[in-house]
Amino acid sequence: MVPRIEQLQEKKLVGKQIITSIANNQTFSLWSSFMPRRKEIVNTVSTDLFSMQVYPYDFDFTFSNLSVTFQKWATVEVTDFENIPEEMETYVLPAGLYAVFEYKGLNTDTKIFEYIFGTWLPSSQYNIDNRPHFEILGAKYKNNDPNSEEEIWIPIKLKNNI
Repeated sequence: MVPRIEQLQEKKLVGKQIITSIANNQTFSLWSSFMPRRKEIVNTVSTDLFSMQVYPYDFDFTFSNLSVTFQKWATVEVTDFENIPEEMETYVLPAGLYAVFEYKGLNTDTKIFEYIFGTWLPSSQYNIDNRPHFEILGAKYKNNDPNSEEEIWIPIKLKNNI
């Protein structure tokens, strides 16, 4: 699987976030609280959903310590930060270079991330950059369906720019 490399422009996001870990995964409760209220966000750019992770600077992507916490966001892109619904937050996703993987399969299958961090990244000309990781859940996304499709965005930088 070869990703496309994309220069992402800054995006404004609105949604909800929690602190979670892989061992104590709270993704279901986050999305359960966000989805019934997403229609309250009136200035959306599209119907795409952003599932975003903001990892600590020293996060170990070999996933050897599953209890390390990080921010998990359920968001949509907006044109501006006017009229933010109560109990929702804003996030400015910074511009930067990303490896974008087109993924088809169950959202619970971790093999794609094992491939990205264990095979593709070490053999590529890139390192992980310290910016948010996210998935775009578009029209072809179907939760818990093996035919579901999404885009996985991994922040990268050239290895010689460490």
